[in-house]
Formats: sequence, structure tokens, C-alpha cells
Amino acid sequence: MAAVLAGGGGAALRRRSAAALWGFYAGGTRIEVATPTQRRSRDGIVFHHSNLRPDEVTEHDGIPVTTVPRTIFDLATVLRPRELERALNEAEVLRLWNEVSLIDLLHRYPRRPGATAIRALLAARDQGARITRSELELKFLEFLDSAGLPSPQTNVLVEGLEVDCLWREQRLVLELDGRDFHATRAAFDRDRERDRILQVAGWRPVRVTWRQLHRSPGRLARDLQRLLDAATLTA
Repeated sequence: MAAVLAGGGGAALRRRSAAALWGFYAGGTRIEVATPTQRRSRDGIVFHHSNLRPDEVTEHDGIPVTTVPRTIFDLATVLRPRELERALNEAEVLRLWNEVSLIDLLHRYPRRPGATAIRALLAARDQGARITRSELELKFLEFLDSAGLPSPQTNVLVEGLEVDCLWREQRLVLELDGRDFHATRAAFDRDRERDRILQVAGWRPVRVTWRQLHRSPGRLARDLQRLLDAATLTA
């Protein structure tokens, strides 16, 4: 708050400092503050001249700060793609949102630094959101074949629950999580309850997302092979 006050009227925390206040990214070593007028930075505080619109600023814990979408938009200028994606994921987990979305900001500032990174991130997420359950299952079975992993039973009942993939001998259950089916709070709670029921009954539940299947198939193949091998040894 002291850093914001030092920025004068209309100042607000921004970028890493704003993300740290919201709780979805660790702040940097210096406090970053957006100011409507030019100011010289001082020890521990970096002032950025930025004409923020009223709907891009709010208060959190009584401190003026950029909204979550504007904060993520600004982070896109300084973070690597994976770091930016992680920050957005954390903001979603914390259920942080605002009336002005990232899409709105892209329309508002189509050529501002960071816009290209935001477009790429949203395009990748949209691709994962559009995939249907059947498409995801088909791609996963194709992945298993290409990786030389044993085929599971699919869409079978275990402990009264229909599961996506089952290696019965190894007591391994794998669920394919698509955003359309698992993005809501109710789905989040339901998935954890399913996992608990399976674990209590002696099954080992594992979850795989479209993004994991698409981005890191090699790591996924190695991990599944180790899970199957370990289960076979203890069976």
C-alpha cells in the first residue's frame, strides 16, 4: 500500500506485484506500480506510466490493483509461455474473474506487447476445450498403441462407477479429463469423490488431460509404463 501511495493518485499495483496480491503468482524482488503520470523509480519500487481504464483497476485487501485479466495481460509481456499458462491456471483454480475478460482486452489493445502471447494461449486452451469425450478417448487409445502400452478395458463399471480406462489386473483406473466435463466446481468435487471411492476399494486412480496427452506424450508414456510395471510387481 505504501508503494501505491508513493505513486500518487490513480496508482495501482500491476504485473508481478498484482499477481502476488491476488495470490496466483510469486511477486518479483521489487514492487511494480502503474501510475497515470511519469515517475522516477526508486529503491524497491518500479513505476510504470500506464493509462489504465477504470474497469481495469479494482481493490483487493484495500489496495488498488489491476484486475485479474489486466494483470495476466501485463504478465504476458514478461513471462515465458509455460509460466503465463501456469499463472492463468492458478487464477482459474482460485475462481478469480472480472467483467472485463482477456478477450475484451485483446479487442481493446490488439497490438500491445503481450497480445500475441495471450492469443496463442487462448487458442491452445480453446482447442482443448472443443475436443469431445469420444475424440479424447480415441486419441488416448491411439497414443497407447503408438507407445506400445497394453490396451485397457474402456467405459466399464468399477465400484458402481463408470470409468474411462481400466487395467483390471494392475488395479489401475485412468480417467480422461476434458475441460467441458470437468471445469465446474461441482465436477471438481465429484471427481475427488470418485477418486476417494476407488482408492478406498484398493484401486489406483490416475487422471490425464488433453493438454498432457498433446504436449508431453513421452513423459506420459513413461509414467504409465512405470505405474503398470509397479502394479504388476506388487500384484
